[in-house]
Amino acid sequence: MIRFASLAAPAALVAALLAAPLAHAELMAEGNIGKFKVFYVLDGKMALASQDGRTLYTFDKDTAGKSTCNDECAKNWPPVLAVAADAPFESFSILTRDDGTRQWAYEGKPLYRSAKDTAPEQANGQGANDAWHIIEIVAHDM
Repeated sequence: MIRFASLAAPAALVAALLAAPLAHAELMAEGNIGKFKVFYVLDGKMALASQDGRTLYTFDKDTAGKSTCNDECAKNWPPVLAVAADAPFESFSILTRDDGTRQWAYEGKPLYRSAKDTAPEQANGQGANDAWHIIEIVAHDM
């Protein structure tokens, strides 16, 4: 427990925290990060999701900025596609897939949904083939 000798110290701390440039704080309003959202899943972990609440995943076999999940793989793991008006922001970028479509990436890793997730806030694809993982958002990063 932190104890302060006066109320001035906690007030100054709060003021400093509110004044600090927190890039994600503005984007995290209502649990949102731009076009994406964050929610609790899997034993209280916070995971990245699409705006409709579908959990997003990365694939270990992808390389930075390059999706290797095509054809049959993409049927089971649909890529999170970007529309023409979308623009990169923060840790989110857009890459071009082999078929010419644009796909969202987080920290350079292409983003996917799992066909096994049939409702929002499910994470049935977590750990599949020891290669598919949710994007865990650590609370202190927000």
